[in-house]
Amino acid sequence: MRNIVVEFPKITPVHKQDVELVERKGIGHPDSICDGLAEAVSRELSKEYVKRYGRVLHHNTDQVELVGGLAHPRYKGGDFIEPIYILLSGRATADLGDQKIPVGIIAVNAAKKYLKQNFRNLDVDNYVKIDQKIGRGSADLQHVFDQKGGVPKSNDTSFGVGYAPMSITEELVLKTEKYINGGGLNMKATGEDVKVMAVRNKNKITLTVACAIVSKYVDDLDSYISTIEELHTKLLDQAAKLTDKEVEIHINTADDYKDGSVYLTMTGLSAETGDDGSVGRGNRANGLITPYRPMSLEATSGKNPINHVGKMYNLLSKEIADDIAEAGAEQVYVRILSQIGKPIDQPIMAAIELVGDKAMEAKARKIADQWLADIGQITQMCIDAKVCTF
Repeated sequence: MRNIVVEFPKITPVHKQDVELVERKGIGHPDSICDGLAEAVSRELSKEYVKRYGRVLHHNTDQVELVGGLAHPRYKGGDFIEPIYILLSGRATADLGDQKIPVGIIAVNAAKKYLKQNFRNLDVDNYVKIDQKIGRGSADLQHVFDQKGGVPKSNDTSFGVGYAPMSITEELVLKTEKYINGGGLNMKATGEDVKVMAVRNKNKITLTVACAIVSKYVDDLDSYISTIEELHTKLLDQAAKLTDKEVEIHINTADDYKDGSVYLTMTGLSAETGDDGSVGRGNRANGLITPYRPMSLEATSGKNPINHVGKMYNLLSKEIADDIAEAGAEQVYVRILSQIGKPIDQPIMAAIELVGDKAMEAKARKIADQWLADIGQITQMCIDAKVCTF
């Protein structure tokens, strides 16, 4: 029997508290670029391992560093001086028996593919330099990774955290960034480097949005200002579709029109002008940074989707929480703790906190038990890119 504990603490749900803070770093933020690359490399390695051997071999590619380049954007164009530098590192199985696996080639190709697919104004071949230093995995951790005996064993003593449902503020932040980045905004001049910060004070939500503007689509300062005004109008219209609360939006608040200092980029990314990034410094596994919620500091992206509990339990706890909330809980928090070397479907503790009807206890316990029994679903969802890791 699994150690699942369900509690009903006397706490006020976040959406009923007076103040709430929520942040999202968009896909083009340097930290998110690193998260995306780490996960893309893990995903491509996993596919190659499955293709060759029918199973995912040991790897962790959650060490990605981005060093910003140097560009001089100007209206209608600009000059790129120094490329963005990206280092892919971590550990991966590079051979099995006599067969060699081209880990480095797979990693670099995966990174280039990800950048080209997601950043439409980034000339990857000329503006980016990619290196890889992926080493071999630890022999003892490869042992606990071995799946031949059935359920994989936890690679670490660690925990994952999830919650549900999202508050209106959280949904607004998440959907605002996704709306700008491919969700229907349809403005050529907006780049992918977007950050959305929200504060809700009772029934008023204030959004502060940073959005890189692409220089080749902007003729002059007046054109830039018009672009920001159009973006402001569209974001307000989008917000009105998501909530009836009062929403106030501020965009690129560091701009100084009098001095002509504005957030102008050649690529739509701040990484072109010296902004650096690392895996795990940004969004948690649900795509948000939420100081009013419990969070794990574990980097989810790039860790192997078999037995790395820093990844598996953060993703799993979110799925469990979502299902419990859908079953009727007003608010649910899930925390799952592993022990290194023990089966990942048998955590030392799965703790569930519920706000709602106490009749939910049996349902919550059953949902958690079913997900743990079939934790392999998370593995396949990672390989198929059907889960959010940042």
